Amino acid sequence: MHSPAEVLADAVAADATRPALTCYDDSAAGGGERIEISRRVLQTWVAKAANALQEGLDVQPGTVVLVDLPSPHWRLAYWALAVWSVGATLTVDTHEGADVLITTEPDSELAEDCDEVVAVALPGLAREFGQELRSGVMDEAAELASYGDHFTAWDEAAEDDTALVHGAERLTYAELLDGLEEMPAGARALLTTTDPGLLVRQVLQLLAADGSAVLARGGAATADDPRMAAEGVTFTAPTDVPERPSATD
Repeated sequence: MHSPAEVLADAVAADATRPALTCYDDSAAGGGERIEISRRVLQTWVAKAANALQEGLDVQPGTVVLVDLPSPHWRLAYWALAVWSVGATLTVDTHEGADVLITTEPDSELAEDCDEVVAVALPGLAREFGQELRSGVMDEAAELASYGDHFTAWDEAAEDDTALVHGAERLTYAELLDGLEEMPAGARALLTTTDPGLLVRQVLQLLAADGSAVLARGGAATADDPRMAAEGVTFTAPTDVPERPSATD
């Protein structure tokens, strides 16, 4: 099994300059922003976030990190990959108890129940969160740049450690790509799912298949959208997780 960190490293080694994620944010808050990051730049974002988790917040295998960010969005993708790089457990379920919270709403009741909180501003050019934060909350936009561009995990997760808590399922590191609809090798895939657990798995799946993702949030983007044609989209990914066969099937 290749770990998520190894999948990303292999993609960078194959072609560091190829786009990894292109994100269109057509939501009211996003204002039509377009962000594109290469595989190398994605790896740098992941490394900085992973270093922040490991060095700044003492995250390690067994730590539960709740990433409460909108889907689809490029910041959700790199924070998920960062959690997996550290070998911790990623949850996208807000009812799940967590040690660390990554969120756009650091003053929520949810944040009060977490030991550590990271406040995330979604705009690509944000240099600070934009509102006063209580003591102890990390301002990602202001602080993440101070962490290293390269990451080495102090401890590694085992294949049977829980990687993702998603809905009623707990997926191990070995199961992260199990049960997903196959994507063509090298696909330039349109991802529009509002399901954060599926989104992060699809991004990992595309990296493993030497592909790239176009994320479209807040609109009704389809493969027929002129912007998607200009992006070279060759495949539209499903928006729902396929049902797993029951034990009686």
